[in-house]
Amino acid sequence: MESRIEFSIERSWSRETSRPSLHQTQHQFSRMMSDDKPDAFRNVSRKPGLQIWTINNMQMAPVPAQGFGNFFEGDCYIVLYIKQNRGSGQSIDIHYWIGKTSSQDEQGSAAIYVTQLDEFLGGSPVQHREVQGCESPRFRSYFKNGLIYKKGGVASGFHHVDTNVYNVLRLLHVKGRKHVTATEVEVSWNSFNNGDIFLLDVGKAIVQWNGPQSNRREKLKAVLLAQDIRDRERGGRAQIGVVEGGDERDSPELMNVMTTVLGQKPAQLKPATADDQPNLAQNNSVRLYHVFENSGNLVVQEVATQPLTQDLLRSGDCYILDQKGSSVMVWKGKHASQEERREALNRAVGYIKAKNYPPSTSVEVMSEGGESAMFKHLFKSWREKGQTQGLGATYSVGKIAKVEQVKFNVMELHARPDLAAQQRMVDDASGDIKVWRIENLELAEVDPSTYGQFYGGDCYLVLYSYQRSHQLQHILYMWQGRHATTDEITACAYQAVNIDNKYNGAPVQVRVVMGKEPRHFLAIFKGKLLIFEGGTGRPGAVNPNPAARLFQVRGTSEMNTKATEVPSRASSLNTNDVFLLKTDHKCYLWYGKGCNGDERVMGRAISDVLSRQDKQVVMEGQEPAEFWVALGGKAPYASDKRLQTEEPRHSPRLFECSNQTGQFRMTEVDDFDQSDLDEEDVMLLDTWEEIFLWVGKLANQAETKEAWNSAQEYLRFHPAGRDPDTPIIFIKQGYEPLTFTGWFNAWDPHKWSGLNITTVDKGPSRVSEGSYRAPGGPMSSPPLYRVHGIGQSPKPSTPSSPSTPRTPTSLRTPSSVSVAWSSQSSGSGTYVNPKLLINQDPSDLPDGVDPTQKEDYLSDVDFENLLGTTRLDFHRLPKWRQNDLKKKAGLF
Repeated sequence: MESRIEFSIERSWSRETSRPSLHQTQHQFSRMMSDDKPDAFRNVSRKPGLQIWTINNMQMAPVPAQGFGNFFEGDCYIVLYIKQNRGSGQSIDIHYWIGKTSSQDEQGSAAIYVTQLDEFLGGSPVQHREVQGCESPRFRSYFKNGLIYKKGGVASGFHHVDTNVYNVLRLLHVKGRKHVTATEVEVSWNSFNNGDIFLLDVGKAIVQWNGPQSNRREKLKAVLLAQDIRDRERGGRAQIGVVEGGDERDSPELMNVMTTVLGQKPAQLKPATADDQPNLAQNNSVRLYHVFENSGNLVVQEVATQPLTQDLLRSGDCYILDQKGSSVMVWKGKHASQEERREALNRAVGYIKAKNYPPSTSVEVMSEGGESAMFKHLFKSWREKGQTQGLGATYSVGKIAKVEQVKFNVMELHARPDLAAQQRMVDDASGDIKVWRIENLELAEVDPSTYGQFYGGDCYLVLYSYQRSHQLQHILYMWQGRHATTDEITACAYQAVNIDNKYNGAPVQVRVVMGKEPRHFLAIFKGKLLIFEGGTGRPGAVNPNPAARLFQVRGTSEMNTKATEVPSRASSLNTNDVFLLKTDHKCYLWYGKGCNGDERVMGRAISDVLSRQDKQVVMEGQEPAEFWVALGGKAPYASDKRLQTEEPRHSPRLFECSNQTGQFRMTEVDDFDQSDLDEEDVMLLDTWEEIFLWVGKLANQAETKEAWNSAQEYLRFHPAGRDPDTPIIFIKQGYEPLTFTGWFNAWDPHKWSGLNITTVDKGPSRVSEGSYRAPGGPMSSPPLYRVHGIGQSPKPSTPSSPSTPRTPTSLRTPSSVSVAWSSQSSGSGTYVNPKLLINQDPSDLPDGVDPTQKEDYLSDVDFENLLGTTRLDFHRLPKWRQNDLKKKAGLF
């Protein structure tokens, strides 16, 4: 155990320069602009959404929406994101972004503005310090199509993005699969390598060159980035083509464009460069420090190491939480002095310098009551102010706790997936079950009359089948006894795969460790779940038969009740529960003073499963002598006031899993939605009470095999000291239960079916991706493109649909390239940009578009965004209602 650490940091952290220290500069600047604060923030909106400013002449200058995602390397930016949470309330995040060539003065100015903006917004926002190239997942989540790093800054002209300007010539180096960045590099073949993707932007044409060693996902992300540039910077009028590196002969027209600008391609390009190592999503070395002033110096005193508890944080102080240099978080108590609160961000930067951490170290600053999800996840327990007890949590033996009675309505659960997710219930548990036991490493069916009786020396498979939306769904529970052998546990997993294969991969697989049964598992046995500590349920087996067996009953209804065997001694009792004591001659039903009528009813019901003998009811404090004799004598037991021990609520977190480096690593996906579930990956959704492993259809076999181990590693090394036996739920793309989909804001069950599956085929005219909205840009359904070389006449393609789009005339680009295009055609029709349909007269519509059926020419995403309903649900509506929706959307 390391000793407690205390050290001090001198106030002037910038003494290495001859200029005044950063703190002194900030202090002077803060005084200078304190009177102007209302003017500085007059353009700040409190509406949900994204707002960005850059520092220009020590002032905050707003960045237009079409410039979002573009960052000049010589500038600093302030990014404000306001999110409307479910129900009510907002969450606010303020980021200040530091370009790699920005000046100290600009960085100091941005830091001061962030602090003052935090005060202006009431002190509740979470502040983040972002360094170019090392941005946090939350920051990157605002720019789904990627970040573009541009050379220069304010000094080179304050024109971040000029829409419809085509005098452009640049080369962008694109990197990343999940989070894409594009950096301006020298316009030369010398900038290329075989592993990455490059965009040659010549104004009216963007040519995407895919390195021979780049993968499918990287290519798709680069396509989205190219489309984003086209929509935001060129008003949708630039054309895009794709060249596959190594197969340039297949794209002669596009190669003509490239060689015109870059010259002849050399025979050899640079080899692929390794991508940046993904950040380790969690670091199990966490330390909490108290931060305070002493004689003008900042003193940092260690308070505790992991696992941390919420009661360590005192409202009158400020603290630094250090995740071994992977991130530094500052917590400001609500009663801390104003000076301490204002200095929080500077203190974090000073701490990083004192510890010799990299300048790119992530920094978060938050106030009491406005903690980030990441911060809360580092604590063993966290309770929100006013938090009420939830539903039927898992309890360990001996704890005093109450289980709330909840009635489940299957229709309500199906109508509200968020409710299903919070209650961990896919339905009302009225489906069909089938149970097998592992015997001699094979499956043996269990007699239905003994369903619900589980022995700690066995492993079981429980298949639950139910109807949802008129389709049969399955959940396969793998129950592992505490005393089962390793071979039996392995056989249980193997046989689960066999059953899964028989049902074509449809079942959701759930690992259940004895004593950690999830809520739905309890419910399917209708209050008759009885768990024996040891022994086996195999026919003919002789189990130990002690003189007395004691069972603790927890539950208030058929939906949440189980009886678990505990050591048969008096110290196992507690005053708030019902216990069953079975001896050779009698069965006692012991009611603690703190249990209620519902608990007593369930205790009597489950006692009939344990024993057919008459039950003697024993009230706490009125026990006969033979009761204590059976337990080995009277002894102290838990008799305190009823406590609430439900696991505290934590916000769900989504991670992309990877074992590519030989070590389990995860990359967090912040502010996630369904589109963040990557078909090529294994994703981990942590809802604290359960762990979901989602496997995409295209995930590689090695990662899929390692998924279980990865989830267990995640729990084992979690800095909050998580329970390693937390239920792990294994699901496959296309078979997601409500308890999973309910954690996502909007879930489209048809997203990955039919036309919506993304594809990239080789060749310049074979690029497609599901419809999307470019941040700050117009809604678009990306078309297919063909770029024609110099001296060749454009040939418009013929779409396989009723409509024929107009072909634009030749466009002049810096390299005099002629461009032609064709719209995206898929399935039964051609998608048209909504801007060409909304509020347009019939004479102005694209050729072939039926003016009475404009909605037929929208992509699925555009359809839902404009009409507020799915295509299927729309056609189920009466005609008058359809026309009403079309009229509101400008399509009628």
